[in-house]
Amino acid sequence: MDASADKPHILVVDDDTRLRELLKSFLSRNGFRVSTAGHAAEARQRLQALDFDLIVLDVMMPGETGLDFATQLRRTDDVPILMLTAMGDTKDRIAGLETGVDDYLGKPFEPRELLLRIQNVLRRGRSGAGAGLPAEPQRLIAFGPMQFDAELGELTHKGKRVALTDAEVALLRAFAGRMGEVLSRDTLCKSVGSAINERAIDVQVTRLRRKIEPDPSFPRYLRTVRGQGYRLVDA
Repeated sequence: MDASADKPHILVVDDDTRLRELLKSFLSRNGFRVSTAGHAAEARQRLQALDFDLIVLDVMMPGETGLDFATQLRRTDDVPILMLTAMGDTKDRIAGLETGVDDYLGKPFEPRELLLRIQNVLRRGRSGAGAGLPAEPQRLIAFGPMQFDAELGELTHKGKRVALTDAEVALLRAFAGRMGEVLSRDTLCKSVGSAINERAIDVQVTRLRRKIEPDPSFPRYLRTVRGQGYRLVDA
């Protein structure tokens, strides 16, 4: 039996031939099976023929972009996606969150960081397996007088819409996927995007509480679990 069959299989999708080959070589040396594709159409061919544990996907590709490809793929497949973006390109990260991308890495990047991010995503497992955040959270959740539509990213208070930032929408979508469960700061960082750190998550939670809590100083719905993270409950 081929021992390599037990290794996680990664699909690298990037129009840069040199980068594809470098990533294939690097990831192969670090215990992965690697297939490559130069554009979205070729990636679809690979997906039809093989099962993959993770896709490393470039945003900027000629023709169909990585975001377009991810949007289409998420309709039929929950395979984890790690997206490569231009450093600091916030709009791509936000758009990717809306399509269900699991993590981001800005270009240029250190190969070691890519490896660590891949390992973290694989550790969480496929969305539907329960180890990570679901690709499709429960669409409507209610807590107190608040209602959040995860698909539209809209929060209402007694029927009146509450303005949210993109980060706040991402946080509520994360909680909608696991209502009542404790989500660590690391998990919330991944849901918002790789540009945010754990300290910034605390700031975002504080801001969100001002919009959803009767008294933000004594949160009823978005609760802190000391040493673990946060959870959203219907008090």
